[in-house]
Formats: sequence, structure tokens, C-alpha cells
Amino acid sequence: HPRTVEIAQTLLKQNSKQLPLLLLLARHGLYLPEINAVLDRLVKEYPGQLQPQDWEAVAFGYWEKQEYGKAGAAYSRAPQTALNAYRAGRGLQLDQQNQLAIAAYQRLVGQFPQTQEAATAWLKLADLAVQPAQALQFLDQAIQASTQINRPQQTGAALLAKAKLLEQQQPSAATQVRQQLLSEYTHTDAAAELRWRLATQRAAAQDFAPARKWSWEITQQNPESELAPQATFWAGKWAERTGQKTNAKQAFKQVLRHYPESYYAWRVASLSGWKVGSFTTVRKLDPTLLQLPQRLELPAGSKALRELYRIGQDQEAWRRWQWEFKYRSEPTAAQQLTDGLLRLGAGDYLDGLFMIANLKDRSREEPESAAPYQTWQQQPGYWQALYPLPYIENIQKWSQQRSLNPFLVTALIRQESRFEPEIRSVVGATGLMQLMPETASWVAPQVNLKRYALNQPQDNLNLGTWYLDYTHRTYDNNSLLAVASYNAGPGNVAEWVQKGPTDPDEFVEAIPFPETKGYVKAVFENYWNYMRLYNPDIAKLVEQKL
Repeated sequence: HPRTVEIAQTLLKQNSKQLPLLLLLARHGLYLPEINAVLDRLVKEYPGQLQPQDWEAVAFGYWEKQEYGKAGAAYSRAPQTALNAYRAGRGLQLDQQNQLAIAAYQRLVGQFPQTQEAATAWLKLADLAVQPAQALQFLDQAIQASTQINRPQQTGAALLAKAKLLEQQQPSAATQVRQQLLSEYTHTDAAAELRWRLATQRAAAQDFAPARKWSWEITQQNPESELAPQATFWAGKWAERTGQKTNAKQAFKQVLRHYPESYYAWRVASLSGWKVGSFTTVRKLDPTLLQLPQRLELPAGSKALRELYRIGQDQEAWRRWQWEFKYRSEPTAAQQLTDGLLRLGAGDYLDGLFMIANLKDRSREEPESAAPYQTWQQQPGYWQALYPLPYIENIQKWSQQRSLNPFLVTALIRQESRFEPEIRSVVGATGLMQLMPETASWVAPQVNLKRYALNQPQDNLNLGTWYLDYTHRTYDNNSLLAVASYNAGPGNVAEWVQKGPTDPDEFVEAIPFPETKGYVKAVFENYWNYMRLYNPDIAKLVEQKL
């Protein structure tokens, strides 16, 4: 219980050298701002006294806080399960301690050969291999291991990696591997990736008919792939290029029907003339906000917990959940969703949104999670949890002053900070709209703001909306260029405008910075979801299409 954690903190202030209390915080106080310091103390001051289960608690804490190198080292001393062994290797790899990671992965495949983690470890060993011949050996091991435990996604990934390695030295062998992937593992994400690669190659050569064919195969064979919304949209665009209007209409309809939450659904809606704005008109829209008072029911927890949440006692519900939630390292899907919803209620939007969004990937990897996820995503409360509206009154106020679409501002904030006013990036960007201190000091005189704090929502929104207005004015109110500039800077965007294609969809795909390309798509996907969830006119149109 959080009260227990508070008592432990008080006792540690009186006498800091109390191992049992430090371990209590490591297990139950991961939400504390100072938890990293607690974990560091355990590792540095008590390594000889920690039991394997204590190392597991320390490792999980580091993993949750994305201290992957420290987590990997701690997992190496935890009870040896397949998951712990994999995280030992993966944590060290993410921390670029490659030799230690290789040793950890090799221990894993030797100790737990018939596991999903071992099959994945072989793939990671192939990534770390210096010599192509060794990488091929590891990939063959990955294919064998994943086939034995019936994990087609991993087998497909290994086949695709093998084909890429063989392309330069053994083209005919690479062709055979690709054919095997497309025929025997046609429904895997790797097959979708290969098809998309072939589609974009043909499109780059202005050969749009085969490009459409390969992309439409993703729609049919890999509808759950992350690439499917993009491939389906471009199947429509390329069909238009070849005069196949019926096929284009079919593809666009498919995007709205099967991927209504995607960035590409917004592009279809925009191109179809819906009042959702285009790249050049979205800034000026002032959409009606209909905030639906629907909350998704908690799928896990006691009756008392669910009732507290139902009546809006969010902080008390969160506190109760801290001692009801027993198996944090391996939660069920219902527990994961419950944890995410309660984190949102307590104001922890960063981790709350991650827990809820991750359910989609989990449902694809775990058959037992697919059915409940399908049920949840059909409820408005699930999507409203993913796209919440904190600070909406302040956002509307400053958006109105800057003549900005409030949903666009909200969408950008969701991408930049996940609504965390205190968040700070590694380069110093701070607050809701992630302003750099030097940018804020330049903007402040423009808005007559002599004293400000970037971690204060009012100040941050005042400065951030002015800067977003500035990027719009710089690019003649083109929101695509304004949003790209917000992320990558005006110099880069000016260069892209000079060299890039004039078609806006092709321009987005041609952005050379992967981070900025993903950022632009994410912001407008967020914007679209706020429109379809909270604007009654658009919500009705989407419902009719479904």
C-alpha cells in the first residue's frame, strides 16, 4: 500500500542503512521520483546481500525506468527463467555492451532452447554477428528453433533477414528464401515487409500497376500488419495513377472501414472532402468539441476498486491498486489495461498511455489476449482513454488566441510530451509542448512574458502555441510543413521543400529523417482521432462508413 511506502521512506530518513526497507521501495515504489537512486544504492551498497529474487526486483525496476544496461546486468543475477535470461541479453544490447549481450544470449539458447525467447535470441545474435557467414548460421538456428515451437512470426523474420544477407553474394539463394517466405509464411509481418519493399521499388520506377499489386497483397494477406493501413492507402493512390478508379475507391473504403484510427484514414477523409481539413486548411478549423462522459469499466481488480473508479475517486482507486496488483512483471491483458486506466486517472499519462497502446501488439503476439482486446477496442471508452483531453480548457484558450485548431495543438502535445508538464528530454526540451529553453527565451518577448516556467502549463502553452503559429506563418499556413518544422527545424524543411515532390503524400514519405516522418504521421493521426472521437459530425460519418 502507498501508505506503507510512505512509512518506509520516513524510516529511511531516520536511518538510511536499512536493506529490508530499500527492498520494499524497489518492489512497491516504482512510481517514486527517487526510485532510480534507491535501485542504485541496492546495487552499489548491498550486492553481496541481495538474493536472486532481490536482483529480479531491482532488474524489473530498472527495466521499467528504461535503464536497460543496468537492468541487463541485474537480470543476469536474477532467477534464471527464459524471460529473465532474454532481458539480461537485450538490456545489455540496448546499452551497446555487445560482447556481454552475446554471452547472455548464448547462455539463454543453451539453457532454454525450446522457448520463444531462445528463438528471438538467435535473431539478436545474428544482428550482433560481425561476419555474414556467422550471421547466416545464427539465422538458420533461429528458423529451426522458431519452427519447432510453431512461432511463424519469428520464422518469417529470420527468413527475411537471411534473404537480405544473401542478396549480394548469392542472389539465386536469396530469391529462393524470399519465395519460401511469401509461400509458407505469407501471413507474417516479414512477408508484409517484403511485399512493401517490392511495392515501393516498383513505384519508384513509376511502374504503378505492380506497385499496386504488391501493396494490395498486404491488404489481403497481412491485414493486421502495421504496414497494412499504409499499403492499402497507397494501393488506392497507385490505382488512381493507372486510371483504376473502382480499385482506388475500394482501397480507400477499406482504409476507413478496417483502419479507422490510422493516419491514412485521415488522409482518405481529407481527400474525400470531409470537414476534417487538409494539410493546407487544418490550421483554421475550429471543430465542435463533444466530450463524451464515457469511461471504460475496469476489467480487473476488486469490486471496491472498480466502484472507486466508477465514481471518480481516481487517486484512491490508484492507491488501492498498488497493493492489489501483485504480478507487475507479467500482468494479464486485463491487469495491463486496468493499470493503464488507473495511471491515467492519477495523472500519469506517459506510462498510462503506453500500457494501453501496447495492448494492440500484445493481442497479436498472444492468442489469449486477442479476444478481450477486440472487445475493448469496440468501446468508445477505450479510444477516449488512448486520446484523453487533459488541459483542454487551457489548450482551447491559447489556440483561440493564436487562431490554431485546438485539436491540432492537442495532437501535437500528445506526441511531444504525453501531457506531462514536468517532462524533460535529454537535450533539454521541457513541458507540454517540449520547448527548448533558447526557443522559449526568444519567444517570451514576442508575447510580453517577462517571467515564466516551462514546466507550468499556462506558460508552456502560451509560448508553444505562439511558436506553432510562427511555424505556420513561415510556411503560409501549411500545417504539414509547420509540424515538420516544429520537429526538425526550418532549415531542414526548407531544403526538403526545394528537393521534395509536390504531392503532399509523396512528400511525407520522402522526408529523409525517420524521426520527423514518424512525427508528422503521429501528430496528424492524433488529430484525426480527436476529430473522430470528440466531434459529433465526424464521429457520425465514421460510424456510417463502418
